Amino acid sequence: MAGILVAVFWAILVSFLAVVLVRLAQTLRATTKLVADVTEQAVPLLADASATVRSAQTQLDKVDAIATDVQEVTSNASALSTTVASTFGGPLVKVAAFGYGVRQAIGRKSVPEPEARSRRSVIVGRTVPSARGRKRNGRNSRGSKD
Repeated sequence: MAGILVAVFWAILVSFLAVVLVRLAQTLRATTKLVADVTEQAVPLLADASATVRSAQTQLDKVDAIATDVQEVTSNASALSTTVASTFGGPLVKVAAFGYGVRQAIGRKSVPEPEARSRRSVIVGRTVPSARGRKRNGRNSRGSKD
């Protein structure tokens, strides 16, 4: 009786292990197929990524060359600006000052200032007539008689 029980127990155990092994084999086959499919799709994807990286590197090289050229042009423009300012700046200021002086001199000759024209001086934020002490109609500016 014990032998039959051990044989039945042994048969159940072997059946259980056989089912587990069959399921494990199916899982391994599915995994193998999945890895093969991923490999098939990954190789072209990696090739495309590699081509994209190479193209990006080429574009970056071009941008670097352009940036270097722009930096050179900028430094040349700055040097040119400094040269023009130092070459023409001083003489232009002198010509402008001379022209201003000539205009002032011509303006003074053509329009003589009348003596009666009142001049004003500025004293602490207010104007005071310079003819304060002059007499008007026989009186001085304060209204008292001489």
